[in-house]
Amino acid sequence: MVLLEFAMSPGGKGESISPYVARILDVIDKSGVPYQLTPMGTVLEGDFDAVMAVVAACYRELERDCTRISMNLKMDYRAGPASRLKSKIEKVEQALGRKLST
Repeated sequence: MVLLEFAMSPGGKGESISPYVARILDVIDKSGVPYQLTPMGTVLEGDFDAVMAVVAACYRELERDCTRISMNLKMDYRAGPASRLKSKIEKVEQALGRKLST
């Protein structure tokens, strides 16, 4: 199972890019791939082809009217079942003995 964190944004679109980020999040939400939104990016969980298809769809969405697109991406693969999106956080909380802000 893959956990993939990415942030994608257009260049040259001014100080606030929230309308573009909203378009990307619409693509992600409609994909059906489990995800977690953070202030600095989005984490997807699924098999490699599924999460990469979402990233590609987000790129295609911005490519329609953006002449420059920047993206940061990091990925972690581990054989086994899904639900690492939550279980990785839960394991750290267990080690600390308390809930964290997520």
